[in-house]
Amino acid sequence: MKSLITIAALIFVAPTLLAQDMPLTQVLIKGQEWELVSKGHQFTDGLAADTKGNLYFTDVLGAANIYRIAPDGTQTTVYADAPRVSGMQLGPDGRIYACQGGSFGRIVAFDLQQKTMEVLAEGVKPNDLVVTREGHIYFTETPKRQVTHIAPGGKPEAVDVSKNKTGLLRPNGIALTPDQGTLSVSDSGGRHTWVFRIESNGKLAYRQPYITMRTPTPDLPSKGDGMTIDAVGRFYVTSAVGIQMFDPTGRMGGVILSPTNKPIVSVAFAGPDFSYLYVASGDEIYRRQTKTHGIAP
Repeated sequence: MKSLITIAALIFVAPTLLAQDMPLTQVLIKGQEWELVSKGHQFTDGLAADTKGNLYFTDVLGAANIYRIAPDGTQTTVYADAPRVSGMQLGPDGRIYACQGGSFGRIVAFDLQQKTMEVLAEGVKPNDLVVTREGHIYFTETPKRQVTHIAPGGKPEAVDVSKNKTGLLRPNGIALTPDQGTLSVSDSGGRHTWVFRIESNGKLAYRQPYITMRTPTPDLPSKGDGMTIDAVGRFYVTSAVGIQMFDPTGRMGGVILSPTNKPIVSVAFAGPDFSYLYVASGDEIYRRQTKTHGIAP
């Protein structure tokens, strides 16, 4: 039985969706397979889309550039010298907000037109992030078992810290629901993807292990990593067994098999009509067309 906490976290779900099963057949197109769109990198990550459906990604261990793949497949380097950048998202001001890990330990924002970078926070250990329409930043700090919030013009503030085995073991991927009222966080060290309600002051409330992930064996973690949510509210979480899809109520819809045997660390909707699902798989980027579509930033 769903608790009141669950109901609070799911106020974005239309009542008609709650009773419907959402199998992979509603998402995948028969005969459409993974298509290789970029290769020759070392470790791709940070998939993000802009309002035109362009996809952005980084090569964390390689050339340290930010790349853009247009809907027609054309690839361009849009920012050089951006080392150790992992999670990225387009912000409401048109800049790309990003986690810069390793020895940098900061949150930054790239202006691709001016070719400038602003440091927004230092002394953090960021992994992945989201930016709301109002400019609030939420990011995971995996080593700290922490979710951190930066209000517009503010400083980093912990809004969730797990101190025991009942919380997030390794918070990793992060995503917003279509109405931006619920924040979801994957756990690469556990068996769940968690959800929080975002309060009006930016705080998080009602933490719950909302999604139970499939694992390779009962004693292994899910390795839940990058995550995205489509316009209907379905969750797509990369994991050790592929991209796990869940309906808005948290029920498993199926697993989309990986394009290769390399780990998938990031996933996003982009391309024409945001109907293509893109993944970062090792040193390559793949995409496949779907029946659904993502949400423009």
